[in-house]
Amino acid sequence: MQQGPIGIFDSGVGGTSIWREINRLLPSENSIYLADSKNAPYGEKSASEIIQLSAKNADLLIEKGCKLIVVACNTATTNAIDYLRENYPLPFIGIEPAIKPAALNSKSKTIGVLATKGTLTSELFSKTAKDHAANIKVVEQEGKGLVSLIESGAINDKATEDILKSYLKPMIAADIDHLVLGCTHYPYLIPILRKLLPEQVRIIDCGEAVARQTKKVLQENNLLNTSAAAVKHQFYSNNNPEILSYFLKDLETAIEVEYLDF
Repeated sequence: MQQGPIGIFDSGVGGTSIWREINRLLPSENSIYLADSKNAPYGEKSASEIIQLSAKNADLLIEKGCKLIVVACNTATTNAIDYLRENYPLPFIGIEPAIKPAALNSKSKTIGVLATKGTLTSELFSKTAKDHAANIKVVEQEGKGLVSLIESGAINDKATEDILKSYLKPMIAADIDHLVLGCTHYPYLIPILRKLLPEQVRIIDCGEAVARQTKKVLQENNLLNTSAAAVKHQFYSNNNPEILSYFLKDLETAIEVEYLDF
């Protein structure tokens, strides 16, 4: 199992931001990435639909020999991680908005959270905010439409910037000093966010923390890859693989991007 790949899935291309951090920290690990783009965004689906889609993705990754699965989607984590851990024998790494570090480091005692509806309305998000931001003002904003724009490759379009401006306006007015990105698609918007936000606002996403947790769980289960064989990275999309390829075009690592009907 040590040579088995790390499985990663998301409701599209966003989880590649998590894959990058994992690959940076664990360059000897093989990986398989599933972009469930035809069902994006998960954030607007019911909890039962999200669980069903997450189980379908897990089944495919297990069939392909994965030794651990990273649920590289905030919405899928908040709605399906308990089900996955209860019903499958291998380790699962979940993702949640990085509210804790934002709350701990906030000087203005006000932070912003940009996330999908499915994340903001979940029990896990509510508990995380209650546990770590009890004395902090949290300005929540649903990023409606952002995942679809990113999935279409429209990151630098004026429409994307205009939507972000409207979403950030109440946060800026409330004097946030940290912006938590509660969706793995959103790190691809960081260049625009930096342009629109006051200089002192720190943007936080969870990619690095997820990579560290992945390494820790692999070590604990004696699953780190110690083979000297060439590393293999396979990416699959059930919509347009060219979009997925676009988000990976800067990589020097050898990768395969293919269409797969799942």
